[in-house]
Amino acid sequence: MADATPPPGLPEGAHESFRRYLDAVTAHAQAAADAAGMHPTDWAALSVLNLAGRLTSGELAERTGLTTGATTRLIDRLERAGHVRRAADPADRRRVLVEPVPKLDVDTIVGPARQRLGEVFQRYRPDELVVLFDYFDRAADALLTATREVRARNARRSSLPS
Repeated sequence: MADATPPPGLPEGAHESFRRYLDAVTAHAQAAADAAGMHPTDWAALSVLNLAGRLTSGELAERTGLTTGATTRLIDRLERAGHVRRAADPADRRRVLVEPVPKLDVDTIVGPARQRLGEVFQRYRPDELVVLFDYFDRAADALLTATREVRARNARRSSLPS
C-alpha cells in the first residue's frame, strides 16, 4: 500500500478542506437523489449509465462497487420506475444490456450545482482548469479503487468467525 503521508507543501488544513469537499459532494448527491425521488445508490447508478450509455449488469456492478445481486435488484427498481430498460446486445443476443431511458429532467436537478461550480471555475485560468479536470479524472479512478478496497476489506472482515 502506498504511503498515506501527504505530499510536502500542502497548506494548513488541506486534509480538512478535502474532507469538507467530499462531504459536500455526498450531501449534494443525497439532495439530487431526493429531488429525483430516488435512493442515492439508484441515482449514482443512473448517473453511471447516463455517462456510459449502456452497460451489462456486471459492468454496472463493477462501476458502482455493488455486488451482482444488489445490482440486479437495483436494475429491477430502476426498470420498474421507468428509468432504464433491458435490451439484448446486438453483438451477442445472450447478453443483456441496461440502458437509461430519458425520463428525469436531470438538468433541472443538477442545474444549481452546475451554475455554482461554473462560477467557481470562472476564477481559474484555462491552464489551471486543465489541471483541475485532470485531477477530477484521476481522483475519480483513485476513489473507485479505494471503494473496492474498502468493500473487499469489509467482506473479508465479515467472513471471519466471531
